[in-house]
Amino acid sequence: MSTDEITLSVQTALKEDLGGTLDPRADLTSALIPEGTSCEAVIITREAGIFCGRAWVEEVYRILAGDKVSLEFLAEDGSKIAPGQEIVRLKGDARLVLTGERTALNFLQSLSGAATTVSAYTAAIAGTATKLLDTRKTIPGLRKALKYAVTCGGGHNHRMGLHDMYLIKENHIIACGSISKAVAKAKELRPSADVEIEVEVASLKELQEAIDAGVDIVMLDNFEFEDMEKAVALNDHRCRLEISGNVTIDTIASFAAIGIDYISVGALTKNLRALDMSLRLISEQQAAKPAEDEDQAAADTAKVVISDKESVI
Repeated sequence: MSTDEITLSVQTALKEDLGGTLDPRADLTSALIPEGTSCEAVIITREAGIFCGRAWVEEVYRILAGDKVSLEFLAEDGSKIAPGQEIVRLKGDARLVLTGERTALNFLQSLSGAATTVSAYTAAIAGTATKLLDTRKTIPGLRKALKYAVTCGGGHNHRMGLHDMYLIKENHIIACGSISKAVAKAKELRPSADVEIEVEVASLKELQEAIDAGVDIVMLDNFEFEDMEKAVALNDHRCRLEISGNVTIDTIASFAAIGIDYISVGALTKNLRALDMSLRLISEQQAAKPAEDEDQAAADTAKVVISDKESVI
């Protein structure tokens, strides 16, 4: 994902929060803090998961604060994080730290949540040759960000959009007249042989037609398990097979075990669950003064904790 695309995504999110501007002075509440106040803050995770979103957090504070807020990352994209772990430290202008807090957390929680879900699915099929794929079922405006999160969780990207691969589905087949006609037209029109052709089928009969047409990949859409096994035998490695539909964390291992090349799961990027994270703002006096005991330190920090378990963009 390019830096320009991240910048545009972050600018859009900040403008949502700042009434259409990128001027941090639009934040009414942060203006209550005396100008020039500096602070130290830390973002922690309350759940185990996979960290993802560093570039988006960096861009939030680059746009808002320039060099007035410094960031130290204690986790890298794709790394495992544990409950209570500090993942980012911030230091600088208190107004700007808090103005960027929600936008930074929205990106971090959402992308880390997606990466964490993907990690669980990939763990379920570990030891097989099957690759876990995402889909185009993404939150509008966050396609590439969420597909990046998929890779951080150990998954693989399917086509990025409508422009980079043929995926001939039921409605295309109806409109073209048949699988054979649709595939023939795709071969005629495709810009290069590198552009793959995939066909979605709903029966073993359609699978045979797709194989005979010479497609690269066949998607078995909502097949019963017994028919999946028959499809693998019928195909006999003539093309790659993908399973889609009715895939859950509980069923994916059994699907992978029959020799499927790909399993695509729309829920990876559609049914987002934010990872529970929070930003803790600690005054300079609190940061410098040693606490008498751990309980007191926790109490002091808790006075200024800002948390939102369920936030997503």
